Amino acid sequence: MRMYSARPGGRRCRPVLDRFPDGTSGAVALLAGGALALALGAVGELHAGPLPYLAHLVLCALVGRRSRPVDAPLIGLAAWLCHNAFSEHRHGELGWAGPGPEVGHYALFTAAALLAALPAALPRRTVRVFPPRPDGPR
Repeated sequence: MRMYSARPGGRRCRPVLDRFPDGTSGAVALLAGGALALALGAVGELHAGPLPYLAHLVLCALVGRRSRPVDAPLIGLAAWLCHNAFSEHRHGELGWAGPGPEVGHYALFTAAALLAALPAALPRRTVRVFPPRPDGPR
């Protein structure tokens, strides 16, 4: 039996999206940020530029898509830690450029995760679809 969901009043059904359990999103974002830092280092893009920043924003959106909206601050914090430690300072050390830039980076990473998580959080009704039986319906 496969579960589908549809918005109330809507006619399109979509498969139910399994989300990460509470708190797991931050750990997944931290591990994915470390893997992203390794990948950026392999292509020579570990510096404070637009490509690493955009890569971390995409990472936040991808992890946020599978997460709940309340986990967006954890995802944003994990992405900010990896971006600050590896992309901006390259040696795994955190640097502080003042509250303005750092809070701005954290806010953008959190917003990317939140915007990706919100569409799946809209109210939906669950529709059960049973596969047809070979001997006919009962």
